[in-house]
Amino acid sequence: MIDVFFGVLAYLDDIIWGYMALVLIIGAGVYFSVKSRFYQVRVLFKARHHIGELLRCASSETQGVHPIKLYFASVGGMVGLGNLVSVMATVTIGGPGSLLWMWLASFIGMLMKYSEIYLGIKYREKAGNGYDGGPMYYLRAAFSGNCLAKIAPITVCLLLCIYGVEVSQFLILTDTAVELMNLDRATVIVCLLALVLLCTIGGVSGLGNICVAMMPPFMISYVLIGIWVIFDNFLILSGIMKDVFVSAFTGHAAVGGFVGSTILMAAHYGVSRAVYSGDIGIGYDATVQSETKTKHPEKQARMAIFALFADTIICTISVMVVLVTGVWTQTMQPSHYIVAALRDYVPYVNIYIALIFFIAGFTTIVGYLVVGQKCAKFLHRTHGQKFYLVYAVFAFAFFSYFDQSKVILMMSVSGGLLMIINIIGVLKLRHEIKFD
Repeated sequence: MIDVFFGVLAYLDDIIWGYMALVLIIGAGVYFSVKSRFYQVRVLFKARHHIGELLRCASSETQGVHPIKLYFASVGGMVGLGNLVSVMATVTIGGPGSLLWMWLASFIGMLMKYSEIYLGIKYREKAGNGYDGGPMYYLRAAFSGNCLAKIAPITVCLLLCIYGVEVSQFLILTDTAVELMNLDRATVIVCLLALVLLCTIGGVSGLGNICVAMMPPFMISYVLIGIWVIFDNFLILSGIMKDVFVSAFTGHAAVGGFVGSTILMAAHYGVSRAVYSGDIGIGYDATVQSETKTKHPEKQARMAIFALFADTIICTISVMVVLVTGVWTQTMQPSHYIVAALRDYVPYVNIYIALIFFIAGFTTIVGYLVVGQKCAKFLHRTHGQKFYLVYAVFAFAFFSYFDQSKVILMMSVSGGLLMIINIIGVLKLRHEIKFD
C-alpha cells in the first residue's frame, strides 16, 4: 500500500515538475524580469542603499517585527538541508547541467519571491501588536468575486500545514544523529521533537532571534570550506563547467553509478530543487515577512532578493563540491554525498557535518512549523493550532522511519502544488506589484 502511495507521488511529481510547474515558474519569472527591466540585478548592485533605507524606515514604527530579524528568519527557512542534501538530486539524477537550470530558476525566482512578499504585506491584516499576512490573504483578493476566493486560501493553508511539518529535514537530522553518533533512533526523535516544539513558542519574532544567532557562523564556515575544496581542484574546474553548460541542453551520458539524464530531467531537477531550497512561490516568506514593521511593501520585499542570492550561493557550493570531488557518480543516501566530498578536507568531518546539518535543518524545521501554525490558526482561530501540533508530532515521528528519497518526494509534490496555486494568484495581481 505504501509503495503504491509513493508510486502515485512519483507520477504526480513528474507531471508537476516536468511540465506544469516548470513552464509556470520560467514563464512567470521571465515575464516579471522583462516587465521590471531585470529589477533583481539593480537591487543586488545597490544592496547597501536598500538595506539602509529599510532600516531607517522601520526605526520609526512600533508595530511588527524588525526587518533584519525577518531577513534571518527568511534565510533560516531557505538555507537548510535542502541546500546540503536535497540539492544533490540536481546532479546525481539530473546531471551537471541541472546546475545551470537551478541558476536560471533562482535568478528569475528572485522576482517571484519579491512579488509574493510584496502582496503578502500589501494585503496583510493587523493582529494584536503585529500583523498576519501571506498567500491566504492575497489569494482572497486575487480570486474575489467567485468561489475560489474561499477555496484557494483554504487549499493553500492546508498544503502549507502539510509542508510546514518539514518531515524530510527532520528525518535527515535523525538519520545523521543515529549514524554519525551511534545514538538510539527513538531517543533522538523524542529529544529533537521536544527542542523543536520549545523553539516554536516565540512565533516569528522568536524564530528571528534563533536564526540571527545560528545562521551567520554556519553560512560563513561552509562557504569558506566549499571555496577551498573547489579551488583545490582548480585544474579540473574548466572541464566541470563545460559539462554544466553543455549537458544543460544535451543531457548527460552515464558515468560510474550515474545512469544518465535528458534535457528535461536536468531542467526538472534543477528547477524543482531551486524552488524547494529557495522557497520560490511556496508562501513561507510571504507569511513570515508580512509581519515586518515597515509599511512599504517594496522595501521589505527587496530583502528576499538578497536572501535568495545567499541561498543560491550555498546550493552552488554544495553541488560544485560533489562535482569536483567526483562523488556525484556514486550511489548512496542523499545526506552522505557532502560527507564523502569533504572527508579528505575537514578533520572530524562527521562531527562537523552533524553540527552543520543540525543548524541548517533545525532553523528550517522551526521556521516552517511556525508558518504551519499560523496557517492552522487561519483555518480555525480557536483550536487550529492545537490540532496542528498534535498532527506535527505524529508526522515527525512516523516519517522518521522512512527512506530519505521517499520523504523528499512527498515534500516535492506538496511544494509543487503550492507553487502552482501561488504563482497563478500572483499573476492575477501582477498589476498591483510595483518595482520601485
